[in-house]
Amino acid sequence: MTTPQLLVGGEWIDGADGGYDVVNPATEEVVGVAPEASERQALDAARAAQEAFPAWSQTSPDVRAELLQKTADAMRDQFDTLLPLVIAETGCTATVGKQMQVPQARVRFETYARLAHESPVIPLAPMEMPATALAPGGLMGAIARRQPVGAVAAITPYNFPVVNMAGKLGPALAMGNTVVVRPASQNPLAVIELVRIMHDVGFPPGVVNVVTGSTPVTGEALVATRDIDMVSFTGSTGVGTRIGEVGGRTMKRLLLELGGKGGALVFDDANLKTAIGMIGSTWTFHSGQICTAPTRAIVQRGVYEQVVAGLTKMANMLKVGDPYEPDTVLGPVITAAHRDRVESYVEAGRREGAEVVAGGQRPEKPETGYYVAPTLLAGCRLDMKVVQEEIFGPVIVVLPFDDEDEGIALMNGTDFGLYDYVFSTDTNKAFRASKRLRAGNIGINTTQRNHNTPFGGTKFSGVGRDGGMFGLHAYTDLQSVVWPG
Repeated sequence: MTTPQLLVGGEWIDGADGGYDVVNPATEEVVGVAPEASERQALDAARAAQEAFPAWSQTSPDVRAELLQKTADAMRDQFDTLLPLVIAETGCTATVGKQMQVPQARVRFETYARLAHESPVIPLAPMEMPATALAPGGLMGAIARRQPVGAVAAITPYNFPVVNMAGKLGPALAMGNTVVVRPASQNPLAVIELVRIMHDVGFPPGVVNVVTGSTPVTGEALVATRDIDMVSFTGSTGVGTRIGEVGGRTMKRLLLELGGKGGALVFDDANLKTAIGMIGSTWTFHSGQICTAPTRAIVQRGVYEQVVAGLTKMANMLKVGDPYEPDTVLGPVITAAHRDRVESYVEAGRREGAEVVAGGQRPEKPETGYYVAPTLLAGCRLDMKVVQEEIFGPVIVVLPFDDEDEGIALMNGTDFGLYDYVFSTDTNKAFRASKRLRAGNIGINTTQRNHNTPFGGTKFSGVGRDGGMFGLHAYTDLQSVVWPG
């Protein structure tokens, strides 16, 4: 089995420490071998990005846009190669792969190919200034200008490896930054193929680099080195806080999209069919391995039993199994260790007094693969581990509340604040509740996204915002320019 290579400064090179197996979570078979980069190779990639930055930052938006669009076009042409690789590496269902993995990555490149033409200049009103010891007075003109940050380390998670990386590469490159790509250790192969596409369409040497590894060594090296000016990280809060500590030593710009424990506030006047279906997306969308999932159903007591019954019925109807079968709704979680972790949370919920009303046991079939049944824990309390901590699997917890103030307190009662949801047919009530929620994103009567919105979290869910135009802003520094009018 041929081991892919790393891309450092425009040269494809072998991993200095050999390679490691990438395992299909649905079959437990080896998908391929990923290169094991050394710390030195990670530092070389950072240096290559730093050296490539001055020339790339001065290229015209037309050049950047053209290369981003060529990347999108090549991804369309290679869809039939990329899709099976992504499904094999992630264990996502064919439906999720076809709709949300490769196509959404292509759309992100197309989006930033278009947005690359946006002017970085923000005109400001002139200001009349009196004479001071610093300079003569007069009418002073000014602009604010968005300048690229420099060399960016893009470190991404395993759930949507290509999509998430595209969401970092697109805006970073569009604004004139260079990038060192460091994909998740569990499934880096499709990301390496993406970088190969970008190399082949003509990105200059050092503008896009990729290093991989089965341990944190390469990521830690990128965060620590002064050759990296910014770290863009999506992943766990634990790793994110460590990046904040280490990156702060060299005053790096940080964009951290971290864990979530999304709450769904269901008022007794909600459309329950809608609410149940949307909350159930925790199970149906990549087996709960998504930070925006509404994993906490916080339900007004008047409809509590109906919502629990509806979710229980839904859970018992969902097929767990082979991701390639068209009627499969839940594929596996990413590794055996993660399956054990999810199951340990369910057991912790039982011990703390939650009622397991659906799931809670490992599916009998398939016999191979890292599968977890869709699980519903009812009768939960705010102090329970399963309510407070991110599980990142197909597990929903349900808590009752009596009045709006209690519901808001429960919603805000965790360390997370990434994405929350409100369900009510009373629009005024829903919007009033949304203003009281400490989360970066709120969905009202829907779990659908609008990719033009700023995306990011509050509290332990992260720092900074990306998405749409806000993605361009995230990868820039504001520079003020002042002159006598």
